[in-house]
Amino acid sequence: MKAVGYFVEGARRDGDLRPIGEQNRAFVDFCSRNGYEIAGTFLDTEGQDPEESGLQQMLGFLRRGDHGFTVVVVDCLGVLGSDLGHAAMRLLAIEETGVPVYSAEHDEEAARAIVERWASQGEGTPVSERVRTAMRRKAVRGEALGRPPYGYRIGAGRRLEIVPEEAAVVRYIFDLYLNEGLGIRLIAGRLNEEGIKTRRGGRWSMVSIRDILRNRTYLGTYSRFGVKVPDSHPALVSAADFRRVQERLQARQPSMTRRSVQPFLLSGLVFCAQCGNRMIGVSRRQNWTTRAGESRNATYRYYQCESRTNQNACQYNTQRAAELEQRVRDQLAESGEAPRRVQHTGNVDTFVNDASAQVERIEGQLRRLRRQVEEIVADAAHGHISLERMRTLGAEPAREQRELQEELRQARERLAAQRSAAEYRQHLEELRTRVTREWDRLEFAELQVALRDLVDRIEAGTEGVRVFLRS
Repeated sequence: MKAVGYFVEGARRDGDLRPIGEQNRAFVDFCSRNGYEIAGTFLDTEGQDPEESGLQQMLGFLRRGDHGFTVVVVDCLGVLGSDLGHAAMRLLAIEETGVPVYSAEHDEEAARAIVERWASQGEGTPVSERVRTAMRRKAVRGEALGRPPYGYRIGAGRRLEIVPEEAAVVRYIFDLYLNEGLGIRLIAGRLNEEGIKTRRGGRWSMVSIRDILRNRTYLGTYSRFGVKVPDSHPALVSAADFRRVQERLQARQPSMTRRSVQPFLLSGLVFCAQCGNRMIGVSRRQNWTTRAGESRNATYRYYQCESRTNQNACQYNTQRAAELEQRVRDQLAESGEAPRRVQHTGNVDTFVNDASAQVERIEGQLRRLRRQVEEIVADAAHGHISLERMRTLGAEPAREQRELQEELRQARERLAAQRSAAEYRQHLEELRTRVTREWDRLEFAELQVALRDLVDRIEAGTEGVRVFLRS
């Protein structure tokens, strides 16, 4: 078994500075006590470029896998961050690679050490904990919290009461599903064809229909924060009908086999040329048996109009993913001026302001993620969830943080490049050249970010594909 050491210059243990030499000795002693072979060490120094930091190098090393080691070892929690919130974020970023982190200070899992320290110090979110406790008390009394579900409004005593016109639509949806045998997509299409609007006056989608069919609030039971209050408000459907709907929904779900979800390169950039709505990536797996009796399977990936998929609207517009991505690549490689849908005035301040706003937006999202992680750790510290549940819930914020940090790096580079219209145009042309030349060599995430910087919009339809560049 092998271990990797992670050291940080300036880290402190209980307020005392821990020099790199002492961190290294603690790591070596930990490996000796626990029978680990040293696989390597990574170091973060003060003033180091974040992109070239020891942490980033270690994460890249861990993600490659097949190294034969089992743990990452830090001297103490101070190596992971100057406060417990920062330490939790960094811990989850490391463990998101599938490798646990141990603290040499007490020979224990760093996750457990953070939770115990959080519980003893009340670090992070005591106010949030008090708010959550107060909201649980309200939930026990059946008082509605947040936005009421479609079909209800908040009435006297903050109890849910029926909105007659919306309640009729809810019952209609259950009737279409149970008695007319319509699927979720067809129900969305029926409501849209009949001119029935959502609460916000929009069109119905598969997601909104599915949410209604699964919402236990329509049984007259209020559920929030783990609290269930039966008969807290008037029901809209019977328990028997609701159970039949859930059984049918469950029967239509594919078998729960583990599978990796491969993202789509052009997500968010492709729009339907017919209706103007977004096109979403769809994967379909097909199994069949040949005449010779051999079992075969294949996965088909394509972009499909969201209006058609979720609302049963628009014409049939499907583009094979590989073919569409190749056509986009070919158009980017063509010489000459490509279409530019967005034309700027040429004001330098416009570019700088746009880039600065994007940097601020991403930084705000990172702060939100940190608060989310702190809430998760606080839940573990107060015994609401287990340590493993904390890891599971924290994995997604850790992945999102990694993506946002890369997006932030790109945004800051754009901010540096957008000091003038000429510089920005030159930056886009250089990016276009790089993308077309290095398309096959770039990592997926890097290529996707570059395309989002370069391409404003892709319109795909039966008459062809048009790529609009940013200007």
